[in-house]
Amino acid sequence: MVTSVMPTYGRIDIAFERGEGPYLFATDGRRFLDFAAGIATNSIGHAHPHLVRAISEQAARVMHVSNLYRIPEQEKLADRLVASSFADTVFFCNSGVEALEGATKVARRYHFHNGEPNRTRIICCTHSFHGRTLGMLSATDKDAYREGFGPRVQGFSHVAFGNLNEMRAAISDDAAAILVEPVQGEGGVNAAPEGYLRALREIADEFGLLLVFDEVQCGMGRSGRLWAHEWAGMAPDIMASAKGLGGGFPVGAVMASEKAASGMKPGLHGSTFGGNPLAMAAANAVLDVILADGFLPQVERISGLLRGKLEAVAKRHPKVVAEVRGSGLLLGLKCVVPSGDLQTRLREQHGLLTVGAAENVLRLLPPLNIEEAHVEEAVKAIDAACAGLARDAA
Repeated sequence: MVTSVMPTYGRIDIAFERGEGPYLFATDGRRFLDFAAGIATNSIGHAHPHLVRAISEQAARVMHVSNLYRIPEQEKLADRLVASSFADTVFFCNSGVEALEGATKVARRYHFHNGEPNRTRIICCTHSFHGRTLGMLSATDKDAYREGFGPRVQGFSHVAFGNLNEMRAAISDDAAAILVEPVQGEGGVNAAPEGYLRALREIADEFGLLLVFDEVQCGMGRSGRLWAHEWAGMAPDIMASAKGLGGGFPVGAVMASEKAASGMKPGLHGSTFGGNPLAMAAANAVLDVILADGFLPQVERISGLLRGKLEAVAKRHPKVVAEVRGSGLLLGLKCVVPSGDLQTRLREQHGLLTVGAAENVLRLLPPLNIEEAHVEEAVKAIDAACAGLARDAA
């Protein structure tokens, strides 16, 4: 008999009743250090007082009115995102995959608006993950996600991540845009090689394509800068943001330059819930915290500390962890043993929550405001778990 909640998830048998900072407390009384953060979503931890207060106060005023009317909270957030990025304009939605669908529409409409309606193909990368709508299943590089859902949505192709020769070879008269994650998360925690993003910018400009970044997971401060592409000293034309933007509340955003958004007019795209006052209050509160003086430098410092200690663990346990991957507080342990074994041991024996990824990688995605004591606690747990797995293997 089917469960009342459709069985689309392989859920771990734990239920949480409350959270505080980087910790979650289960209904059975156990406490966990949360280095999953709702899959990089609880960017400022659990029950952050400023976020809780902003949501509560807004809910007591007005939660939803629809985009038939002006939404001052939305205008405020858009102004702040524009001021803090390459973008000139922002469309709000509810999730990362919606933001990527919107980004694709903006890119294709740009070429239609400029008299080249044939330019519709989006060039994506291997090991990419862009979500699970029918459109984004075709942008994502994993056949298993598409099985049984009918023919692929046309207009997407893939080249090897990091391979500029393949990217150039894939460009033809129907190409509209390049879509890439500056740091791939689900696909195995792969950071773009040095110079790759700048070279993509040059290729897009040379051939008249738009450059689209998926920063749903790697953006909003997770790299140590507000946007991960800032480390490369360049900018895209369009970018998708979500996850950490709402700190746990569903918020997505399509951010674009004036040029890229030139084809978007009233009636061409919309969302009933997107950008409603409650969501905007949450995202503005998250920005208050992340944009505060000293916050992002602290993320950079803490992430460097965590990575260094993880690399030391990998050296001590080479039969368990092969390498440390990623950027900032989007880190991955490339495992020698099954990554699920390490994930389970960390959770069940050491109270540390992590997230799986492709290529036998275990992701570490803590809240951005963790402190040195949390790093020490997590590394101690990982070291002990690795030692235990090494003993079991021996």
